[in-house]
Amino acid sequence: RERLALPPSVRGRCNPKSTTGRLDVFTRVITDATPRFDEVAAGYRGALYLEVSPQSFPVRVQAGHSLNQLRLVSGASLLSDAELVELYRTGPLLYDDDDRPVPIERATFNEGLCMGIDLSGRKTGGIIGFRAHPNPPAVDLSRVDHYDAGEFWEPIKRPGRDSYILEANRFYILVSKERIRVPPGFAAEMVVYDAGAGEIRTHYAGFFDPGFGYGDGGVLGTKVVMEVRAREVPFLVYDGQISFKVLFERLADRPGRLYGVGLGSSYQNQTLTLSKQFRRG
Repeated sequence: RERLALPPSVRGRCNPKSTTGRLDVFTRVITDATPRFDEVAAGYRGALYLEVSPQSFPVRVQAGHSLNQLRLVSGASLLSDAELVELYRTGPLLYDDDDRPVPIERATFNEGLCMGIDLSGRKTGGIIGFRAHPNPPAVDLSRVDHYDAGEFWEPIKRPGRDSYILEANRFYILVSKERIRVPPGFAAEMVVYDAGAGEIRTHYAGFFDPGFGYGDGGVLGTKVVMEVRAREVPFLVYDGQISFKVLFERLADRPGRLYGVGLGSSYQNQTLTLSKQFRRG
């Protein structure tokens, strides 16, 4: 429904919303005369088109429902590893499950802040993730706290060893080992750790808003939910294995409202959390 009229110095980048990704709905933004998906050229004027392809669940959508989001960028906003280290020194960006900051000596920086996968089930009653049922009913995206998760998802119990084999072409919801904070004045994006490390996709949705895992300063990090699919062949993952990294970008100005502070944000204190259509607890 929206159209863009960007200034010559402003470009855009698109990403599925968290709820879209957790339902395994593949979306891509397309613009005229742009060779790449999910990118909007600087100065673009025109319509936005959205490709929508549900992978695991039939979905019902209504006109006006938002499946994707747009981030506007001007200039060089991405932090280098050296700048990211300095930001970490001003205040930890990662915490563990005991509310302790991860020491900077234990953090891994590799063109972004690296994060691992949690197979311990320590804070989730021994459940390490969920696997989508092969023939589930449809999900109405307008429903909130409505569906019984058991009709759509199979909980995965903690394995006897610190590893787990992902079945080929099955969709999983897993969670990060660490909890991350995005301070005011910054935004972040989850990206693939190493495209050559194996046939596995770890996420659809990747944007973290300013204040994610931070709030008004009293939140000691939030887990990152991973939308995982092993393609073509089974894939072995280990507890703590680095599976993705997070890029940080500097904002032009500190936002007046932060994620999770008076906004009704759905996933501020999440652990292993399904999309908001499913009943919790």
